[in-house]
Amino acid sequence: MSKIRYFWQQSWLLLVSAFFFGLLLAVTDAAWGPRIVENEQREINLKMTALLPEAAKFEHAADVDINLPKGKIFESRISKALSDANECVGWIFDAEGVGFADKIKMIIAVDKDFEKITGIDFAAINETPGFGDRANQPAFRAQFAQAPADGLKLVKIGDAQKIDSEIVAITGATVTSTAVVDAVNNAIKPIKEHLLTNGLIQNAK
Repeated sequence: MSKIRYFWQQSWLLLVSAFFFGLLLAVTDAAWGPRIVENEQREINLKMTALLPEAAKFEHAADVDINLPKGKIFESRISKALSDANECVGWIFDAEGVGFADKIKMIIAVDKDFEKITGIDFAAINETPGFGDRANQPAFRAQFAQAPADGLKLVKIGDAQKIDSEIVAITGATVTSTAVVDAVNNAIKPIKEHLLTNGLIQNAK
């Protein structure tokens, strides 16, 4: 008996099963993929509204490339937050960092003049339970609200309730804390420069 014939006799059921289940997964993904994306975007929209509650709608303003560590590029989508009177009340954009366990995908909001951060949230964060995942808790995120949008500094010891450029790291989760602060800093500078260069903001310091 040839080796090829022997292999086929021993493994044909496995090969057919693998093909069948692969096809089933592909069909399921095609059917549910758009709905999953739609649900994810709906959740992001809710978080955007929570970060800038005075906004009645969000208008796509630009896409800006952000340099990440190791030569990687992340394309950030910038949205202009508009009031009922169609006046700019702030800006929202996404950012990305590399945490301890996985990528950290963020949503960052700033005021209309790009002088202060109004808040941050996470589109995706899968850090270590009880440690890195505490970045998504209000106590840590509150440090960013009203902090200056001109560069943040991570510190291990400090007053987490004081709103300034210093962000106190999460105990036992320095890597995650660093990733979040770096993601904010990496995104703010090029986006701010882009908006200034294109005359979308004038009063930024």
